[in-house]
Amino acid sequence: MDFAAPERLLRLDADIARSELRYHNKRVLVTKEFTFDAAHHLYAYEGKCVGLHGHTYRLIVSVSAPPDETGIAIDFADVKTIVKQTVVDRLDHQYLNAVLPPMNTTAENMVVWMFQRIDEALQASCQDKRVERIVLYETPTSSVEITRREMEA
Repeated sequence: MDFAAPERLLRLDADIARSELRYHNKRVLVTKEFTFDAAHHLYAYEGKCVGLHGHTYRLIVSVSAPPDETGIAIDFADVKTIVKQTVVDRLDHQYLNAVLPPMNTTAENMVVWMFQRIDEALQASCQDKRVERIVLYETPTSSVEITRREMEA
């Protein structure tokens, strides 16, 4: 298959009408990934992770929204700003036991706290948008996940 470079870019209002920019009204998931490094230890736990240790966490956040009149549900940059301000910048290179609310700093506890913080910030700035799913990887092969369905149960 040959690729032919376009001779010119198509123009708004000349080649496509503004009313055609939004193709549908379906709610879609927009997903963004983040990483941060942090240290913690677990209370009331007898295993390898009882002592102080660290992880490079991988955080996956999915937000749902219907598209606006331009066909964009939420800009990836807006998701990035909200997640970084509410979670990543607060936890990156920190001792989690000291910066999180009183809790055992398990991935299971942290993912719920993250969902609450991100969803609250998102609702404050974009009322038709909501967090649907968050996955937190503690290691490359170990993760926890929370969805809106579990949060509302």
